[in-house]
Amino acid sequence: MTEAAELPPVPEVAHEVFGDRYADAVRYAELLAEAGVQRGLIGPREVPRLWERHLLNCAVLSEVVPDGVTVCDVGSGAGLPGIPLALVRDDLKITLLEPLLRRTNFLTEVVELLGLDHVTVVRGRAEEVMGQLPPVHVVTARAVAPLDRLATWGIPLLRPYGEMLALKGDTAEEELKAAGAALSKLGAVETSVLQVGEGIVDPLSTVVRVEVGESPGGVRFAAKRAKAARTGRTRRRR
Repeated sequence: MTEAAELPPVPEVAHEVFGDRYADAVRYAELLAEAGVQRGLIGPREVPRLWERHLLNCAVLSEVVPDGVTVCDVGSGAGLPGIPLALVRDDLKITLLEPLLRRTNFLTEVVELLGLDHVTVVRGRAEEVMGQLPPVHVVTARAVAPLDRLATWGIPLLRPYGEMLALKGDTAEEELKAAGAALSKLGAVETSVLQVGEGIVDPLSTVVRVEVGESPGGVRFAAKRAKAARTGRTRRRR
């Protein structure tokens, strides 16, 4: 029996969530169950719960993403949450940022196959692309790292007054409390824990929101960003 055969029936709510992109969401689930498993991007045991634990769990993040903004999905992996978010929100301009080649190859194939013209795949680490990618309104992440470490990668990619939205589990409150000092140093001005997906996922998806002020990443990263921008302008003139 193939891994694709282990896919559960598509939940009825998926029609409501993905709308016109429903067929693309089904194809993405199939790709995760087939190529995703074969290439080691997700574990075989995740296949039976792809819809509830992965696709729908990520798609409901759209409830807290503002209209028409730019988004960078840090450590996108197999495209979670970036691709489900792209399927439900064609008003967003999304960058899937991932350092591993085998993952970026998969992401590029999925983006092309599903015709996600508003999505770009970039290979690299967050700390490497700062100054090369335009700052974004929103950084998203899921299962990448503890919040304090994730913040050091994600917050510097934000434009002033942007926000980081991290999908977390039951320890969200504890992580946020532990990361408080680090977040302040990185320019965070407000934090909160949100529950999204009412009537769609059970349990609800937990999102840690970190809002920044005029200096995302703090003073040190502001100087690094300025230096990277100057270097980029010099290279373009050449």
